[in-house]
Amino acid sequence: MPLGTVPAGTGNGMVKSTLDSAGEPCTASNAVVAIIRGHKCSLDVATILQGDTKFFSVLMLAWGLVADIDIESEKYRWMGSARLDFYGLQRMLCLRQYSGRISFVPAPGFEGYGEPIKYNGEFTSVQSSINPGQEQHVKAEQYSYQGPDVDLTNLEWRTINGPFISVWLHNVPWGGEGTMAAPDAKFADGNLDLILIKDCPKLGLLALMTNLSNGRHVKSPHVMYLKVKAFILEPGQRTKDPTRGGIIDIDGEVLARGNGTYKHGQKTLMTYDKLQITVDQGLATLFCPVQQ
Repeated sequence: MPLGTVPAGTGNGMVKSTLDSAGEPCTASNAVVAIIRGHKCSLDVATILQGDTKFFSVLMLAWGLVADIDIESEKYRWMGSARLDFYGLQRMLCLRQYSGRISFVPAPGFEGYGEPIKYNGEFTSVQSSINPGQEQHVKAEQYSYQGPDVDLTNLEWRTINGPFISVWLHNVPWGGEGTMAAPDAKFADGNLDLILIKDCPKLGLLALMTNLSNGRHVKSPHVMYLKVKAFILEPGQRTKDPTRGGIIDIDGEVLARGNGTYKHGQKTLMTYDKLQITVDQGLATLFCPVQQ
């Protein structure tokens, strides 16, 4: 079933990406006309896995600076989209870094990033880890989509250790109407674009953020920009305050909160712990301005 998107939120990254691919402005009228035309394109879907809990994503995952700005700026929602710029400046002036580790399977051409590591097989599908008493429940669960069936054991994994300022995974080019987060992202290439910042002076970070509107931030020497086919995030605590964790943001919503974070008491779908992401190439279908 094709999905149609109309800009009615703060970011509107998905509809901005579809309309921009045809050189059209991101307006509600252009989005509606694109749906009426009926042209379609495929879209990758990412599966986030933690234990038996799954979540499906079509836009992005963020941890660190971008997630903090996106979620914590909610307290200034009355400002509209300006809240992101306002709170982003606050966060850059009082910069946080997080300990942790990321592991990934690089797409062809990006094998030079990180250090080699073996996949430990910790993440297993529900089907491979059931006991007889769970069989009926699992059979019922199998009627719904369970994510891609991928053997990750024999793939070439790489790893990068923190601390990190920002870890940002993107499925499409635009994260918001004014944020071209991943200029080389494609809708259905089977990859996620990783934008990684480990260390950066505050003035350099400010200059970097001003280039988000045109995608030139990925040219900064402080940014690693690569494509990955699978990804593991092991989030840690703030380096200057180890009692506090961070926020994991998925498609603009909170997936997990660490201790001492904004609205920490609220329930989240996953815990602030290790999680795995795989990609199902072209699983979803979008209405778009031109046939692709």
